[in-house]
Amino acid sequence: MSAHESMEQAEHAEHASGENKKIALLIAVIALCLALSETLGKGAQTESISKNVEASNLWAFFQAKSIRRTAVQTAAEQGKLNLATTADEAAKAALQKQIDDWQKTAARYRSEPETGEGSEQLSERAKHAEHERDEATAKYHHFELASAAFQIAIVLASATIITGIAALAWVSGLVTLAGVVMTLFGLFQPHLLPLH
Repeated sequence: MSAHESMEQAEHAEHASGENKKIALLIAVIALCLALSETLGKGAQTESISKNVEASNLWAFFQAKSIRRTAVQTAAEQGKLNLATTADEAAKAALQKQIDDWQKTAARYRSEPETGEGSEQLSERAKHAEHERDEATAKYHHFELASAAFQIAIVLASATIITGIAALAWVSGLVTLAGVVMTLFGLFQPHLLPLH
């Protein structure tokens, strides 16, 4: 090998080394984006599960209140029937007081704005938790797609170093951009692209 050929190989290796550093930097940036989207995705998934449990608990509480209200209303109706057949005035007065108490209790089971635990308030709270669950789930799906895009971009950028095909680096950049867009959709407009 001549000195001239050695110089050419050294220049080529130096040029390739500079390009590899750029690709390594690209991979580092993509890995940072991947870490961010994975963290956001895990947070959204946890929020989705939490809100699903909350909604389920609220609906169970709603059902329990509704059953209790129905039982109390039934007792009040039965009391009204018994009132018509009771001759003793003292017994009638006591029964009427009990019927009034049952009706107040049934009304309280239906609506308790001060505690938020009437069936009407529980229903609203459960629907709100379901909405938050759906929002978090939509975000999660966007972050998952973004993570997949970033992983593919890292593979493509790595293949650029091995093959020397510069087009792979450009495709990697475009796939990274798609991942960034999906992350932004997940953060700001998760329902714009319905993915689930």
